[in-house]
Amino acid sequence: MDKVYEEFEEPVSPHGQYFNSSVICSYVFVFMEFAIPIDDLQIIPFLKDIFIHINPRFSSIMVRDIYGKMTWQKVEVNVEEHVKIPKFPEITTNASSSSSNELYDNYVSDYVTSILSSRTPQDKPLREIHLIKYPTTNAGGTLIFQIHHALGDGYSLMSALLSCLQRADDPSLPLSFPSRRKTKLDSKYANKSLFKKLCLNIFSFFSSLSDFGSTIIKTRLIEDDKTPIRSGYEGTESQPFTLLNISLSLDQIKEIKSKLRVTINDVVCGMIFYGIRLYMEEMNEKTKTSNSTAVVMLNTRNVGYQSLKEMQKPESKGLWGNQVSFLHIPIPKLINQSYPLQFVWETRKLIQRKRHSFGVHLIGLLMDLEMKLRGPEAVAKIIYNTLGRSSVNISNMVGPIESMSLENHPVNGFYFAGTGGSENVNITIVSYVKILKISLRTLKGFIDEKKFKFCIEKAVEVIFKAAMEVSEITNKN
Repeated sequence: MDKVYEEFEEPVSPHGQYFNSSVICSYVFVFMEFAIPIDDLQIIPFLKDIFIHINPRFSSIMVRDIYGKMTWQKVEVNVEEHVKIPKFPEITTNASSSSSNELYDNYVSDYVTSILSSRTPQDKPLREIHLIKYPTTNAGGTLIFQIHHALGDGYSLMSALLSCLQRADDPSLPLSFPSRRKTKLDSKYANKSLFKKLCLNIFSFFSSLSDFGSTIIKTRLIEDDKTPIRSGYEGTESQPFTLLNISLSLDQIKEIKSKLRVTINDVVCGMIFYGIRLYMEEMNEKTKTSNSTAVVMLNTRNVGYQSLKEMQKPESKGLWGNQVSFLHIPIPKLINQSYPLQFVWETRKLIQRKRHSFGVHLIGLLMDLEMKLRGPEAVAKIIYNTLGRSSVNISNMVGPIESMSLENHPVNGFYFAGTGGSENVNITIVSYVKILKISLRTLKGFIDEKKFKFCIEKAVEVIFKAAMEVSEITNKN
């Protein structure tokens, strides 16, 4: 064990204990694809002087005190022990640049598969960095941050990492992000009469209770059908997973959004759900109408990104740590394949109904109560079952609208993936400049990852074409 500094001690949050238990060991992987080869002389000092000082937890370990409580204790850190630099087979010099990059694509893919199911030592700080110093078709070099979910949720970790990066065009300026705008639904609510607001609030109350009740039933009693995307077996989280990416044009997504008068989230989720059903139909036609559910992870802060200093202020709404909850969204059934836009509208209807539900907060209160009565292991088991009884886990983040760089390394590609759950399909979504990246983490040997990716891409193409053929449409609320 590394040397412990007694002067720093911080309690581990309940969520931190859930995500680092005997049931769940969850990590967030952040990938940065650089336009140039990685220079150790610049990246290693960054890790030593900046990265590990982002938050005390980055140089701390979990220990149990004399009262049985889990706390963070600071330790002496040898950065080099946490930096992994893989060595791949040498490629003959007579190979062309494109063919050698494609070979390295395969090596990198295999390496990513190996680390997605790996765990960091518990007697050292719960994060590792992987430097891939080989060129691929997408990058001159790749930097991978493997950070334990107990250190913080996606919001905290992304805020921390992005605070260390600079704008590629002007490092003196901060990175900026898409502004959060009030939805038309919020505007319509504000303009309603007091009586109509009362009626809507009553409806929201009973709808929230319904959501809460259905979530309880879903996490404890009912599970999704076994399908080509859900094996139904426990323990698959420790098996190998593959990771494939799809890059979409944000401008194209916005075209569909404007044409159908929906949100970007409606479009992207509708495309993903349609692609999932196409894959299920391709593998087993009977499952295109099976009962399948997506668990959508939510950041309960309801604020945009804040700077690291702002986020760590006690009065900040974006406090560091894990402030997450989830919603169950039924995946629409593939009944009428000739009308794919129905997936977008059906998804919109489901999201709108749940957007103002306080069922999410009731779930959080219930988890807190379970924590006090039964302990973190029991709550971790509930979370594990929630993911395992569903078919797919989806989470999304908003990235910067300008190109960024890390220590003079321009970032061409940026995406993330989550691990540790019992689901067989995990989908993460992040925007960066004018690209929307969809990452597909799928169970190797059970999911045909290339066919799955093809079906998602086909769904994007079909929905875009169908939307462009729409001349005029009334808003479907």
